[in-house]
Amino acid sequence: MDVKEEDVLGNDAGRHWYYRAKSRAMLRYVEVLAPTSILDIGAGSGFFSKELLQKTTAREALCIDTSYRSDKQQNIAGKPIRFRTHCGPVDADLVLMMDVLEHVDDDVGLLREYMQKVPDRSYFLVTVPAFEFLWSSHDVFLEHKRRYTLSQVETLVRTAGLRVEAAAYYYGFVFPLAATVRLLERLRQRGERQPRSQLRHHSFIANQILGAICAGELPFLKLNRLAGLTVFCLASKQ
Repeated sequence: MDVKEEDVLGNDAGRHWYYRAKSRAMLRYVEVLAPTSILDIGAGSGFFSKELLQKTTAREALCIDTSYRSDKQQNIAGKPIRFRTHCGPVDADLVLMMDVLEHVDDDVGLLREYMQKVPDRSYFLVTVPAFEFLWSSHDVFLEHKRRYTLSQVETLVRTAGLRVEAAAYYYGFVFPLAATVRLLERLRQRGERQPRSQLRHHSFIANQILGAICAGELPFLKLNRLAGLTVFCLASKQ
């Protein structure tokens, strides 16, 4: 979870429909892997690693983010989660890159760097924002470099030397509404968009409704190759 979004949501991230939905989708992708050790790149608050420590067989997590001011360690569900600015080789069997690659100039290089730090047969779960035409002030606020199509992510992962195991769009059911909002914003601004977060605190009812809409996608999670706000890709190191 990006530290800028953490600043916006504070302690409400776990109740926000967007992060609850992404967490559920993440768990669907990794549930058959039975991970034991997690390496979380660009982890921010460590939101997704904490979810995995609480809800899977994972025994430990290492969160890497250059924004950390100092090293620290916490315990989640009695399991250690460490926060570091960098790492060497790591005996992790699941690498998370949740909305990270869009922040760097060399996305292939970043994937390769961490692929070399983990053992063979490790898995990578990658998410990135979808479709360049959805570019908005929110992307500027989060300092994104680009957005991706599904095929671009699959090509990126293969170019880095990983094998694609599953890939699809997510947030497809809310895609029409979100796309309309962003396109209207573009028409209103008609020029360079100023940095502005589109994350908002929502009422309990709004979070429940939007969360239920996204949950309706879960049975078809790995089948949507048409449209969505996010691309999920599960890959493996052979």
